[in-house]
Amino acid sequence: MIIRPILTVFCASIIIFASTAALAQGHREIVKPNFEQTIPNLPGKSLVAVEVEYPPGVGSLPHLHAKSAFIYAYVISGEIESKVNDAQVHVYRAGDSWSEPPGASHSISRNASKTRSAKLLAIFVVDTEDKHLTTLVR
Repeated sequence: MIIRPILTVFCASIIIFASTAALAQGHREIVKPNFEQTIPNLPGKSLVAVEVEYPPGVGSLPHLHAKSAFIYAYVISGEIESKVNDAQVHVYRAGDSWSEPPGASHSISRNASKTRSAKLLAIFVVDTEDKHLTTLVR
């Protein structure tokens, strides 16, 4: 019957699509909201924290941060390779931290290891109405 080969191709297509989607998802950073609160004594400002986990060998696409966002980054585990604006590429290890000015251009942000995960905590002081903390650079 003709239905059996069609069904086989259909099932194989679904399996290939699902595994490709899972693989693609595994090659991106994982961003988890951690905290968000308006700052009572700074009208119009909020404090927002996100955890960014990089699986082995994974990095973020080049991006810009919100024009109002002052950022403090702290490496929780592993090693993060970072380049902000015109600064040189730097590797930060667990316990290291750095800051980024409002509107920073982040051309490199990635796990420095091909075998171990890395995680950082990014804390933003940002205008409360700025809901897009990052914008991809195309």
